[in-house]
Amino acid sequence: MATSLVTGGSRGIGRAIALHLARDGHDVAIGYAASADAAEAVAREVRALGRRALTAGADLADPAAPDALVDAVEGDLGPVDVLVANAGVNTPGRRVEEIDLAEWDRLHAVNLRAPFLLARRVLPGMAERGFGRIVLLSSVAAYTGGIIGAHYASSKAGLHGLAHSLAQQAAGSGVTVNVVAPALIDSDMLPADPDTRARLAGSIPVGRLGTVDEVADLVAAIVRNAYLTGQSILVDGGLHPT
Repeated sequence: MATSLVTGGSRGIGRAIALHLARDGHDVAIGYAASADAAEAVAREVRALGRRALTAGADLADPAAPDALVDAVEGDLGPVDVLVANAGVNTPGRRVEEIDLAEWDRLHAVNLRAPFLLARRVLPGMAERGFGRIVLLSSVAAYTGGIIGAHYASSKAGLHGLAHSLAQQAAGSGVTVNVVAPALIDSDMLPADPDTRARLAGSIPVGRLGTVDEVADLVAAIVRNAYLTGQSILVDGGLHPT
């Protein structure tokens, strides 16, 4: 059975992905930044499904953290067969002149550099074994610029170029690389105010917010599919047709 590493796996979309992969028979490593208790709760749910689970904390803004995270997973669950780079950070909305260099660097470190370093670490082993799946979690902001700011949009847009390059390199080795770009998913990442949520839902053609399980179901389907690679897939209720 496959071993999967899901970063940002302690809540929201990451938690849902971890559980979907466990239901598909994967052992799952749940990466987290600070929520150790929440990550362990997800691990218990994975174990209740009959799969092995590991929790591993990492500050992905630290360039040494991705290798250390993979070391922890490999030491416990074995080689990483599936990488879901879901962890990300954002800020309140910023005009470009309000974004300082430290904030720019942190968002790019976590949202783009860490997925690159994780992929750089696990892809050679995947290719050697003849099987691997890499799924990068982006955002509709990669297409539209979004409402958070240039720092967030560019960090997410970079994932698409990264995935297309990795997919070309890995396609002949049984490794697929794809991007999933959600928008307006009902989770604690959205404002809690009911009126704001209702306004956001009303802006979506399907007339509601998406669910974390809908995103996770798509990610699990991508992991099962050996012929889909190099693709960027929006899951946004028709907000940004492509």
